[in-house]
Amino acid sequence: MSTTYRIEQLGSFLRPREVLEARAAFSQGRVPLEELRRVEDEAIRSVLEMQRQVGVEIYSDGELRRGSFLSDLADAVDGFVPDKIAIEWHGPSEGAEASAAQVVGGRLRQHRRLTAHEVSFVKENAPGPFKMTLPSPSDFPDVSYKPGVSDRFYASRSELLQELANIIRAEVQALLADGVPYIQLDAPRYAHYIDARLREKLQASGLDPDDALDQALQADAYALEGARRDGVTVGFHLCRGNSRSRWMAEGGYDPIAEGLFTRLPVDTFLLEYDSDRAGGFEPLRFVPADKSVVLGLVTTKVPTLEPQDELLRRIDEASRYVPMERLALSPQCGFASVAAGNLITDDDQRRKLELVVDTARKAWG
Repeated sequence: MSTTYRIEQLGSFLRPREVLEARAAFSQGRVPLEELRRVEDEAIRSVLEMQRQVGVEIYSDGELRRGSFLSDLADAVDGFVPDKIAIEWHGPSEGAEASAAQVVGGRLRQHRRLTAHEVSFVKENAPGPFKMTLPSPSDFPDVSYKPGVSDRFYASRSELLQELANIIRAEVQALLADGVPYIQLDAPRYAHYIDARLREKLQASGLDPDDALDQALQADAYALEGARRDGVTVGFHLCRGNSRSRWMAEGGYDPIAEGLFTRLPVDTFLLEYDSDRAGGFEPLRFVPADKSVVLGLVTTKVPTLEPQDELLRRIDEASRYVPMERLALSPQCGFASVAAGNLITDDDQRRKLELVVDTARKAWG
């Protein structure tokens, strides 16, 4: 049996200034790796203690060793080359932006474990059960497969997707061997199959959104195959983009709900539900009886605290589709999916977590 944690967090926390400075100094060759790790270790101990004080039930190292939620893969695998992709962001400083991306410019060759350097430290220092996050294989092909470059090494996006699924699958199995109690895949690219405007863009680029969705589900299911077991919780997180308090997609889960909830071998879905752009709870009717849902009702994008009575009302509304004993509460996404973080402060971050904790205790006792 997996454990249902009523009080959740998504994994990433705001990077302290010291970590950002140490990472910049390391990239410029001004400090050795040992010094960077020392600064990261100190910051991770601090963020673990913050979580303990607030009262979360599952801990994270804050992804403080990463440049972004998915950089652990590119850092551990040769074959990526730096590039730029255009992303249309909504929210603060909205508009098209040339965002940094890792493009496949060679055959992928893994030179180390993705998370071994993270797991050992958090396992030793976490005050309680902890989670490790990994990017979904489906996060990469649309961004990392560049015609004229990548197709010299992989004949199709599908071939690249399978290669990535093999890498993530191996890391999931390694985490199980490490005794990690909670493994979470983060999969924001599913938002492209939700948003009508982004679906049109996929079609204009020659991709069938429904076929791409089917391939994504196959790859993620393969990566997680066999992970569900006693003493381990397997989570799957979806959002609509989370960078500097901005988002890239809108729309409810309706277009993907049935396949998503029934085909993935996970214990729990961590779902963004902090605004109208996420749609209603009706798609939750497809969630099978052996899976739970973490309601991401508290936004990490702005400092304003949600009224608690409204959060309790929405939890009650969601329970019409998934019973209370299979629901939990969390922020809608991480506080810093990329190292720069959302446009909030450390105090805002803590207050958001405190609101999640207090509301969950009122809702479930």
